[in-house]
Amino acid sequence: MAEYQDSPQNSRPNSEEIQELLDNQQKPATCPKDPKPASAVSSERGLDFLYDIPLQVSVEVGRSKILLRDLLEMGEGYVIELDKLAGEPLDLYVNSRLIARGEVVMVGEKFGIRLTDLVSPSDRMENLGQ
Repeated sequence: MAEYQDSPQNSRPNSEEIQELLDNQQKPATCPKDPKPASAVSSERGLDFLYDIPLQVSVEVGRSKILLRDLLEMGEGYVIELDKLAGEPLDLYVNSRLIARGEVVMVGEKFGIRLTDLVSPSDRMENLGQ
């Protein structure tokens, strides 16, 4: 039968170590006397680090549902009818979330969008779950 030997793996804490652990557990947590609200801390740090986060921006002219058969038959010159009327505002999405509506403009030789209606922050928050 093997004898039990005290080793670093099997050593038991002595009474001083136990008392030290108990003393540390009984110390109340310290809190700053005048804690700053989270908004004050974030304004001190600034939000500059967020400015370089890339976002996906897309503009939607309209939508349509089609059958797979129709998709497979498409060729050059095929026209897909969209759900919006000509002249209706386009939808501006940022990371797949509707942010604003606007109208098409020319910027040099490229298309652009002039924002005409911003979605309110409360509506944006409401749509986050969708």
